[in-house]
Amino acid sequence: MNPIDKTPKQIVKELDQYVIGQDKAKKAIAIALRNRYRRMQLSSEMQEEITPKNVLMIGPTGVGKTEIARRLAKIVQAPFMKVEATKFTEVGYVGRDVESMVRDLVEVAYKMEEEAQFSEVRSQARGNANKRLIKLLVPAIKKSKKTNNNELNFAQMFRDIQKGNIPNMPNTQQEEEVTDEIRDQRLSVSEQLNKGMLENQEITIEIDDPSKKMQGQSGMLGQMGIDLSDTLSALAPTKKIERTMTVSKAREFLTREEAQKLVNSGDIADLAIRRAENTGIIFIDEIDKITSKSQKNSGEVSREGVQRDILPIVEGSQIQTKYGLINTDHILFIASGAFHESKPSDLIAELQGRFPIRVELDELKAEDFVKILTEPNNALVKQYIALIGTDNIKVTFTIEAIQKLSEIAYQVNHENENIGARRLHTILEKLLEDLLYEGPDMQMGDITITEAYVQNKIGDIAKDKDLSQYIL
Repeated sequence: MNPIDKTPKQIVKELDQYVIGQDKAKKAIAIALRNRYRRMQLSSEMQEEITPKNVLMIGPTGVGKTEIARRLAKIVQAPFMKVEATKFTEVGYVGRDVESMVRDLVEVAYKMEEEAQFSEVRSQARGNANKRLIKLLVPAIKKSKKTNNNELNFAQMFRDIQKGNIPNMPNTQQEEEVTDEIRDQRLSVSEQLNKGMLENQEITIEIDDPSKKMQGQSGMLGQMGIDLSDTLSALAPTKKIERTMTVSKAREFLTREEAQKLVNSGDIADLAIRRAENTGIIFIDEIDKITSKSQKNSGEVSREGVQRDILPIVEGSQIQTKYGLINTDHILFIASGAFHESKPSDLIAELQGRFPIRVELDELKAEDFVKILTEPNNALVKQYIALIGTDNIKVTFTIEAIQKLSEIAYQVNHENENIGARRLHTILEKLLEDLLYEGPDMQMGDITITEAYVQNKIGDIAKDKDLSQYIL
């Protein structure tokens, strides 16, 4: 089944594997996703008229707002970008402009599309990589150098690049001689490679220097979606560095290089734009912090101004990226906020209207913490059991111990700042601190975490309000 073709019930079922409770939010999100699929089944004229039903999630920190959005994107394999509303500034101030969230989304879409294209040519690229490995393992005999002495004319080269022509660079080449003995050795090495006999042998290869890669999306040009990295790279070719690694790892590097030669970057850019336009998801966190009521003093950047800058993007506009123009009309926006000191109606009216679906997430109770610790695929208890298991120690939690942990987490959240499920991370880390420290030096064995152990380690800390606010 195509990931985007999932029914709302199927989406909710998969979300249930990672997020406990919050059924109303899951249902609303699943419907919004399905509506995108429904829209794509209509005629092009009708598609243009149907806009996505953006979602506003309201609830305290740590109840699953971000996790729902993040998992959702993975389930439907959609480009996903999480941003914090407080990081943006109004036009005219120094800082990130709101359009950068769309450009970042396109970058994610490009990488996804690139990986999809690479997977299609991987078999051919791997074969080409193996041929290069054979030549590196059994090198030819190098002979005299021949140099192309063309004079460098950077002005002419830049004009050629602007016209779409890649100029010939002055180059130094070495002739190679392949003798019958080298051919026989290469045949032997080829057989060994195919049988997997050389995977752990070390080899030295040349790769692009990662520290010298030019950042096209930086500074003022980056803010405008202008990228000069390709032009500058043609003028100053990427520096190569030597790295020694196993044949297995070298094959991955070379396979990627060969795949890049087999795909068309222009096609990838076009497909990435379309993917971001039709399936992209932008998650705007802490949107409550840019309401006028959240503004502490008049010296701060205008929060309402940031809202007005976000508005045209959510309404639908064209944004320039280094891969081309993208239309934001059908990108799905999911906003979230605790709204402790403000309420959704404090957002400017136009922005409120662009988030028609609103869901309130429930505060987590002690019984929810029990489920969070044990039920999801990535449950915290399962993570710690696996981590400590690497030291040959088998850890078991009794149900009473987990219930006690949940009660303490709930208690600390209500006596101090309520940080939701994130409190469980702090409490478990404190509970297992000694075991994580001493584990590598202990003999292999079984350890059971009981209710008494939990009480002894963190029970007294939880009771002491002054102490718990610093430790738990």
